[in-house]
Amino acid sequence: MPLIQNERHKLTANALNGVAIATMVAGSVAPLIAASYGFSGAPADRFLAFVTAGWFLAGIAIHIVARLVLGGLKE
Repeated sequence: MPLIQNERHKLTANALNGVAIATMVAGSVAPLIAASYGFSGAPADRFLAFVTAGWFLAGIAIHIVARLVLGGLKE
């Protein structure tokens, strides 16, 4: 049974890591690109920096959770 559990842990960690990457890209890179091209609705500079940092930190937090899930692997 540990083999099946290990594979489930790996699958969960992989899914969480994908969500972490998507969170970082959608929440930090996309607003920066929108602001650099001057699209309407782009937030002010300081607010943009806080929002970008917040989304980036959220992505890192999700990635850390994925690493913790991998800590549950058994021999």
